[in-house]
Amino acid sequence: MRHLIIGLFIILYSSGISNAQSAEDKLKIYDPQADAYEEIHHAVMQAMKENKHILLQIGGNWCIWCMRFNKLVTSDTTLKGIIDSNYIIVHINYSPENKNLKVLESLGYPQRFGYPVFVVMDSHGNRLHTQNSAYLEEGQGYSKKKAEEFLRQWSPAALDPNTYNKQEHK
Repeated sequence: MRHLIIGLFIILYSSGISNAQSAEDKLKIYDPQADAYEEIHHAVMQAMKENKHILLQIGGNWCIWCMRFNKLVTSDTTLKGIIDSNYIIVHINYSPENKNLKVLESLGYPQRFGYPVFVVMDSHGNRLHTQNSAYLEEGQGYSKKKAEEFLRQWSPAALDPNTYNKQEHK
């Protein structure tokens, strides 16, 4: 009987671990095997068609702050709406499997700010801004207000002179 209980416990425990690992696997937003240049190229093509900017989130599945930012912007309806309307998101992997050093070099070494780091590009693939994510933090996560301000300030409308010309004529 004792062996039966121990066996049952082991089965239940292993099942719990595999379920936890399955849930953890769903949180993997970075693909170490992805070709970052190709992903950026596709994002540029899409951004040109949709008149959007590109937001590169550089980090890795190992980075808790990367996951926290992703959770905030995908679960908050306001932030998700701003992103969906204004940006094409690309998650650029940095990990022992693939550091993407050539891509980071071409972006002006954004890793100097730590991870995650955000690079905003226009629809032609020109780098507009590199954002140190520490400035968006608050407590053990990110400030919705700071994230919203960052996303709005680097949106296509914020950099379009016509936005300001229309305001001046009112």
